[in-house]
Order: sequence, then C-alpha cells, then structure tokens
Amino acid sequence: MRLWHEDLLGKLPRQQLLGQHRECCALRGNGWGKKHATVNYVFDYSPYKLYLYHMKVINEMRRREYRNDELWEDPYYRGKACTVHTDESLNQTDEDTGYPEHDEDYLQECKDNLQQKGINL
Repeated sequence: MRLWHEDLLGKLPRQQLLGQHRECCALRGNGWGKKHATVNYVFDYSPYKLYLYHMKVINEMRRREYRNDELWEDPYYRGKACTVHTDESLNQTDEDTGYPEHDEDYLQECKDNLQQKGINL
C-alpha cells in the first residue's frame, strides 16, 4: 500500500490511479489506524488530510471521465462497514498542503517504484 506523491497523480496509468482510489477508500475505512510500514505517516494527521488527498485522486479520475461512488466525496464517510467520523475525530483545520512526507526524495522514490513496474513517466 502506498500513497503516490500527489505531483504524479495526473501522470499515473489507469491501473495505478484506480488502485490509489481503492487504497484511499481502505485507509479511510477499516484500515484507519492499522499500521502499514509505507503509509504509517497518514495516522499522524487528522483523517481530513487523507480526505483532501483522496479528493485529488477523485478529481483526477473525473478529469479522465472515470466514475466513483459519490459517497466518498463526503469527508465524514468511511465506507459501508464503518461508522462515520464525528466532528471531534475529523479535524478539518488541516490545511490542504499535502503530506510533508511527500517531499522531493519521496517523489523520486515513487518514480523509482513505478519504473521497477515498467512504468516510465
């Protein structure tokens, strides 16, 4: 599981973009708080920051005319098997600045990972 650097979202092939949407859904749902080495940093922030990132994925999907369940566009929604976030758990004061971990080194790491999969951007 990985969140691609947001600078790459517009360049990702279909499979990786749709996979990113599924991973965001999983993290926002029952995966919230479940440790995973590659994405542990998301749990250091409000779930709202993940929602903002997910909306960038959804907006790229829309740009390409892919469809998604509009329920995911609600910041409180966590999937059919989860209770919604409360106002207290969803700190919407996080600015849409992206994840600080998504720096230039992480961008290169993502590019290298894609290249290993045979994807040259």
